[in-house]
Amino acid sequence: MSDISKSWPGVGHSHLKMPHAGRGVAVGLFGGSFNPPHAGHALVAEIALRRLALDQLWWMVTPGNPLKSTRELAPLSERLQQSEQIAKNPKIKVSAFEAAHHVRFTADTLALVKARNPGVDFVWIMGADSLRDFHRWQRWRQIVMTFPIAVIDRPGATLSFLSSVVAKTFDYARVDEGDAPRLARMKAPAWTFIHGPRSSLSSSAIRKAAKD
Repeated sequence: MSDISKSWPGVGHSHLKMPHAGRGVAVGLFGGSFNPPHAGHALVAEIALRRLALDQLWWMVTPGNPLKSTRELAPLSERLQQSEQIAKNPKIKVSAFEAAHHVRFTADTLALVKARNPGVDFVWIMGADSLRDFHRWQRWRQIVMTFPIAVIDRPGATLSFLSSVVAKTFDYARVDEGDAPRLARMKAPAWTFIHGPRSSLSSSAIRKAAKD
């Protein structure tokens, strides 16, 4: 792990390790570049923890997003530190284990998590704004077939659960929002859309304001 740490200055061993979860534990997987993380991300995490009845939530800070330019990407150590400051709930585990395994695509991350954690019940968490372009993700169908998915409402994206390609393709696998607490225990494909409080904050707007 020491050689890997050298590749990511300022990132400690603990952040490069995959968090631990025992058999039968319900864990939410919440990944993103978090560039920077903000209260809107924390709101999504808190809603997911509560509505999905999760025991843990892994806040996974990715080394880089293949769909986004890396020119404005802050150092991984900085994004981890900022995430720790925002994600105060003790059930939230901030991690950058994807960097240690040289993982770039979500499909590979989920396959790795599944292989390393037999008996753990996982659910993938995404904001509704990501659902619109989800069909552009590498091996998106594989992602849907790996773990159940919870889509959390975001401003301006509420109707994406009706109009997106993935919603139409996997309409048969949609679970009623009232059954969200059972989602992590279900067999994929299974997904639900969770309505609730929404934050208008966005990382791109924060970066733009800082630059201006």
